[in-house]
Amino acid sequence: MKEAGEYMISFVICEDEKVLATEYKNEIDKFMMKYDHDYNCKLFSGYNKEFNNYAKTNTDFKVYLLDIKTNEGSGLDAARMIREELNDWVSMIIIITSYNEYKYDAFGKRLMLVDFINKLDKCIPHLHKSLDICMKYYDTRPKALKFVYKNTVYNIDYREIVFIDKEQDSKRCILHLINKDVMPYPGTISHLMEILDERFVKVSRSSIINSDHINKFDIKENSIKFKNGEVLETISRDMKKGVIENVTTS
Repeated sequence: MKEAGEYMISFVICEDEKVLATEYKNEIDKFMMKYDHDYNCKLFSGYNKEFNNYAKTNTDFKVYLLDIKTNEGSGLDAARMIREELNDWVSMIIIITSYNEYKYDAFGKRLMLVDFINKLDKCIPHLHKSLDICMKYYDTRPKALKFVYKNTVYNIDYREIVFIDKEQDSKRCILHLINKDVMPYPGTISHLMEILDERFVKVSRSSIINSDHINKFDIKENSIKFKNGEVLETISRDMKKGVIENVTTS
């Protein structure tokens, strides 16, 4: 069962030999039987427009299994695109290839690869070990709010969010970040309360706060001052109790 704040795991397999791609998928299915996480497998035969669009727009936690050479491009070029062009340093990348001579070149490019697996040398046991590493990272990673806005994928660490309020005359929300930047979020307050974790407290019909950032709650003024100096005054009197439970009052 998918818990609030948890994202689907997408195993993205790019392999132009259909038999191998199917074998990798079957091994992932076996491996994931010991985990209670939602996941899917997405198969591509090359690094084409469809692959690039999926990498750009899919907000799942992704584990890539990339073949170095296909009829449509290079796995190393794809890895570079994921890291440098998309600025995605969260997804996990595993290279699986029969071209072992590319190993040192691959790691030398500083693409933060999980592993470089030789198809001809005990591939499946090595794959399982690499998947173990990916799942350990998934289970201990900092939580983040992932969303697509204007064809760009955003990955905002929960720790960076100070408070959220509803944009006036809109269904969108505005994220207020620790550095005082603001960012539109294309969703509702109700939806955010379903996916955010316990550190986030709804303080009015139109506002959510990150209790980790509260400096003090002024009961008389009915306002919250945050550690970065920002102040929120739209506190519902009906929701005071939840605020008081998360902060010492002034």
